[in-house]
Amino acid sequence: MTTLKQSAPQQYSRILGYGASRPDLSVTNDDIAGPINSSDEWIRQRTGIVTRQRASENISVADMAIEAAQDALKASHVTGEDIDTVIISTISHPYATPSLATIVADSIGSRCAAYDISAACAGFCYGIAQADALVRSGVARNVLVVGVEKLSDFIDNTERTISFLLGDGAGAAVVGASAEPGIAPTVWGSDGSRWDTVGMTHSMLEIRNRDFVENPVQEDEKIWPTLRQEGPSVFRWAVWEMSKVAQKALEEAGITADELGALIPHQANERIIDQMVKTLKLPDTVKVGRDIVDAGNTSAASVPLAAHRLLQENPDLSGKFALQIGFGAGLAFAAQVVVLP
Repeated sequence: MTTLKQSAPQQYSRILGYGASRPDLSVTNDDIAGPINSSDEWIRQRTGIVTRQRASENISVADMAIEAAQDALKASHVTGEDIDTVIISTISHPYATPSLATIVADSIGSRCAAYDISAACAGFCYGIAQADALVRSGVARNVLVVGVEKLSDFIDNTERTISFLLGDGAGAAVVGASAEPGIAPTVWGSDGSRWDTVGMTHSMLEIRNRDFVENPVQEDEKIWPTLRQEGPSVFRWAVWEMSKVAQKALEEAGITADELGALIPHQANERIIDQMVKTLKLPDTVKVGRDIVDAGNTSAASVPLAAHRLLQENPDLSGKFALQIGFGAGLAFAAQVVVLP
């Protein structure tokens, strides 16, 4: 009987390089405080955000994803032809199908496997976990992972729970084979019992039924799905549960907190980041990604954008351990320790 062939596995994988795309508009707290009856001082104290970057109307999710992808390829010293798989994490691509990943794959000159994932703010770390598995199993040699959002398309400027937090942007990374371990086991999961604590105000079916079937309305009365959250519940979950996930990721990696070069958390709220630093008892030698101050919460783009900036500002972090963790809608979460490129 003929023996079935299987992919030749690689023992290890690593991140080869990060890329970024930051949009063109800077939106201050004063710009958005009026409609939510707030102030610059309140927003800074509650979130740490001073400004957030958003994209002009003529800049699409695809535009930002492609720019970040090209930047990551350049940093990784690979070409589009070297990429075997493209994984895009996004919740703001305006089409349910086809995937944004196929557009990005074509833009880099590849006809490789390409697909989107929906894990919101945990999405980039989910993508890294999948890329690690694909490379080590031998299914792919190089995987492009992109987290991208244009959340400004899904904001109600009068909504007080989340609108003032959100920004746009894209971050990317290339994962390839390595002679030494470069990505530790991922700690990931979800709590679907809290599915509705972060999400959209309406489903597509609700929009269809209201606007076209059950209750035709005037143009200015049509509904549009926007983002919302139960802020206090999400805050408590992130503060208490995600520190446990971060600690478990360190244990899975076989290192202690004082061996880290960097912590790169999802940029949800600076108070959450501060509490994580405190709970993990991180020494002052550990650099902490704080992209939120002038980028806002960019969901799936949050972790790679923070990583990209941290490396630009601290090139000596190359080769050191970083704990990256994403968490958000779902409630989904993922964390892994990586060696920084």
